[in-house]
Amino acid sequence: MNKKQFRQLIEEGEGYKIEFKEALSNLDKEMAAFANSSGGRIFLGVKDDKTVKGIKITNGLKSRIQDIANHCQPPIKIIFEEFGNILIIEVREGDDKPYKCSTGFYSRIGPNSQKLHRNDIIDFFKTEGKIRFDELVNSKFDYKKHFDKSKLDTFLKLAGISNILNPSSTLINLGIAEKQNGKIILNNTGILLFSKNLDNIYQHTTITCALYKGIEKVDVLDRKDFNEDIISNIEDTMNFLKKHIAVRYEMTGAARRKEVPEIPFDALREAVINAIAHRDYFEKGANAMIEIFDDRIEISNPGGLPKGMTPKDLGKKSVLRNPNIANLLNRAKYIEKMGTGINKIKRLMKKSGLKPPKFECDYFFTIIFKGLGTPFAEKTTQKTTQKTTQKTTQKTTQKILALLIKDPKISRRELAKQIGLTADGIKYHLDSFRKNKIIKRIGPDKGGYWKVKKGV
Repeated sequence: MNKKQFRQLIEEGEGYKIEFKEALSNLDKEMAAFANSSGGRIFLGVKDDKTVKGIKITNGLKSRIQDIANHCQPPIKIIFEEFGNILIIEVREGDDKPYKCSTGFYSRIGPNSQKLHRNDIIDFFKTEGKIRFDELVNSKFDYKKHFDKSKLDTFLKLAGISNILNPSSTLINLGIAEKQNGKIILNNTGILLFSKNLDNIYQHTTITCALYKGIEKVDVLDRKDFNEDIISNIEDTMNFLKKHIAVRYEMTGAARRKEVPEIPFDALREAVINAIAHRDYFEKGANAMIEIFDDRIEISNPGGLPKGMTPKDLGKKSVLRNPNIANLLNRAKYIEKMGTGINKIKRLMKKSGLKPPKFECDYFFTIIFKGLGTPFAEKTTQKTTQKTTQKTTQKTTQKILALLIKDPKISRRELAKQIGLTADGIKYHLDSFRKNKIIKRIGPDKGGYWKVKKGV
């Protein structure tokens, strides 16, 4: 640091990463605040009003400061730098937060070190991943009353795990249960997966699916709330999406036509699983949401990105907010735990000729799929359907007229049988022929016959 840089720092004053101290009083508080935040530097020998007073720098002084850092819990890492008679103490951001000094826990808020109170400390622990929702137990869950063995059996089959142990031993081996005073206690991972109905335990684990009219949240055409267990929630949500997503058909020459959804189902499935596996389950005021508009589908979950991730990391890094949940979904072949889901979604959208999804990362993590109401959904479907309908109608017309020429006295019932249409379908075609003067009925309905126009 040169004189110009030093003067500039002093002129700027205290800030989020800069603290001025005239002496050693409350030094541990400033150290803990920086270690619990993004790190910072303490300028020892500078008053709050930016007056550079200086301090006598000795090995003894440095030793006292190092002792202060070491007596924090856990010890805080510091580095000394000298600039004239100013001792600069650089405090690194801690990698084992939270840090506590002699007077409590502190965090840096702007230019101040603010003490953390009870709820602040709880939130801090959650944010830093020291407490994980999926590892906690819930006394409201009664193993005998709420546990569903059939769901465990289904999971074991999906995971390829032999079902030879009793359920309690299997749950303990999976790391989602333990015995306490002779009772089986499940943690939240086990509760989310194997409850008979999550409504009996939690309400915020609901997946809310909604279909709106238009492009705004005004008129709801259909809504479903799913809260049985997280695997059932995934499947129920996908069924809701399949029910409301436009599908076009491609004739491939095979016996069955190929269904092509407007947005790839596999891409939507990845997004749904991501919302369920990575949501912040400590947040009880919001649900994971699947919302269908005329022009888009939005899939969101509370909690934003896990700590340690930025939007630039999407598709490159994987940070698990709920590692136990992710582990079991991985064993059941729902996810890979490798951060590949985002890239899969992008690839599937590109393969379908659609725009890449949009990602919004704030308090909610939202994936927005565009495609609804686009030419892909409207013109392509209409064109394909129209061509298929025209070809089918022409063939049906030719068959009916050929049968009428061959047997003018043929009945509607017999026509329906040979053509493969309903009686109403035959009536529709005959009425159309009559209207266009292609055929004429000679005589009564019973005992008469059909006369086909020449040249048809």
